[in-house]
Amino acid sequence: MLTAGVVLLHDNACPHTTCRKAAVLTEFGWVLFDRPPYSPDLAPSDFHVFLHLKLLLSSGEHMGNDEELKMSVTQWFHSQVAEFYDRGIQKLIPRYDKCLNSGGGYVEK
Repeated sequence: MLTAGVVLLHDNACPHTTCRKAAVLTEFGWVLFDRPPYSPDLAPSDFHVFLHLKLLLSSGEHMGNDEELKMSVTQWFHSQVAEFYDRGIQKLIPRYDKCLNSGGGYVEK
């Protein structure tokens, strides 16, 4: 069973914004946050996870093929502790607030 009280922030892709989907999520008691279109600055994967992942990939370590790259990235994801992902989610709160206060404008670091 899905838990009530969840706050869901997703992109504005058509499958995510249908009336039926919104109605179902509302039935679960979830709060849906709108977000401006084309705002990667509000996706924790973009402003938090990928920022750190780029550091790994720019470290100069040579990957011989796609499988080695895939294994290295997968190991990196698995090596991150829960607090790493939690920090990214917590950073979202002030970023979202800043975005709303600027009328949906881009949010920098």
